[in-house]
Amino acid sequence: MQQLALNAWLAANPEVVQIPGRDLFVIAKYLIPMEATLAQGCLVAAGVPAVLADAHLMQTDLLLAPALGGVRILVPSDYLQQAGSVLEGLARGDYALDENVPVDG
Repeated sequence: MQQLALNAWLAANPEVVQIPGRDLFVIAKYLIPMEATLAQGCLVAAGVPAVLADAHLMQTDLLLAPALGGVRILVPSDYLQQAGSVLEGLARGDYALDENVPVDG
């Protein structure tokens, strides 16, 4: 049953691709490494074991980022749907900090 749900989710999200020979999927790509790091931090905070691929390569020469496809965020298949929800929330601004909150010094 879980495999059917995963297959349906993957069919609805064709941009998500599996790393050949691994149980890891590319859930997102970012041309700016700091944005990828922020997204990975949100995923990890939500309990999703996410890793970055190619982040160091992008930081060495940002001009190569478009040619190489950017920084990839990889997650295991068991966490794909949860990761998708977290990234949608990030795009909506659900995790944005309120700029009017006083900072204690």
